[in-house]
Amino acid sequence: MFRFTIPAVVACAIGAAAIAPGALAAPPAAEELNPPPPDFLTCKPLGAGTICTGSSQEVKASEPQPELVCGSGADTFIIYDQGTIHQRVTRWYNADGDLTRRVIHEVWKPAWWSNPLSGKTVPYTQNQKLTTLLAVPGDFDSATETMVGENVYTNPVTHRKVLQSTGRVVFGADGELDFRAGRQWFLDAFIDGDMSVLDGVCAALA
Repeated sequence: MFRFTIPAVVACAIGAAAIAPGALAAPPAAEELNPPPPDFLTCKPLGAGTICTGSSQEVKASEPQPELVCGSGADTFIIYDQGTIHQRVTRWYNADGDLTRRVIHEVWKPAWWSNPLSGKTVPYTQNQKLTTLLAVPGDFDSATETMVGENVYTNPVTHRKVLQSTGRVVFGADGELDFRAGRQWFLDAFIDGDMSVLDGVCAALA
């Protein structure tokens, strides 16, 4: 990113206005933005571009997670997930109306995993920030995604943490993992193939 001093920015703005008053085009209308923002966002001009902000809440009903399997043989069961998702979203569009950056702050509260066969649940907290940078404005296929935050599961009987992720993860535009730091159970499980990280949760739900 290039940094400019405030006097330089002011001088450029004054010079442009003096040479061609009224020549600066207004930012695109919301319906002209690429890709269009979700309906819950409110957009307004910001410099030569547009910023869109807003919040949403979604209640996610209990649903099976086929990739999260516990036990073996007759004792096998699939973990179910449910909770309430609170999102705060900001999008930045350039002067052409193309998206350049998106930030999503997401909190799951309350939220829990469950085993319908035993009736047991394991509550969890999830608080994360997902930043998407588009190398080609408007094109999500060029996006790099960075996620920071935490995801912690607690046994309701022992009150001990049985699974957690804390740290930072970066995925490149090709979908490949570029960087990881901290404890990341989902990477351990689905990138490294170590499904034993689920043992504590599985034991609590059995």
